[in-house]
Amino acid sequence: MSPLPEKPLVWLGSSKKDLLALPVAVRKFFGHVLDIAQHGERHEAAKVLKGFGGAGVLEIIEDDTGGTYRAVYTVQFAEVVFVLHAFQKKSKRGIETPKTEMEIIRQRLKIAAIVAQELRNE
Repeated sequence: MSPLPEKPLVWLGSSKKDLLALPVAVRKFFGHVLDIAQHGERHEAAKVLKGFGGAGVLEIIEDDTGGTYRAVYTVQFAEVVFVLHAFQKKSKRGIETPKTEMEIIRQRLKIAAIVAQELRNE
């Protein structure tokens, strides 16, 4: 079986800048997980983010001495892997993703749908 072709990675909004601001070890881990996603597979650390209906929006969570960090990406679109958001989780209320972060993810997912459609139309 030949490996799947690598899908391009598209960063939406400030996701790349936000990811680059995270600690090096966290960045490297997120990069590794995203590389696996680009090859059509799912790393065991990537979990379905609740609230988006189905397995298309995934979240990577990594702890570091500085705190807990998350990166959210989607594989809903055949053409590309979109990185929707990267942030340090500051909420003290358990594991729930804060509403403001969820809103950013929702807005960027809508943009991803538009960009994916444009790619199909090219």
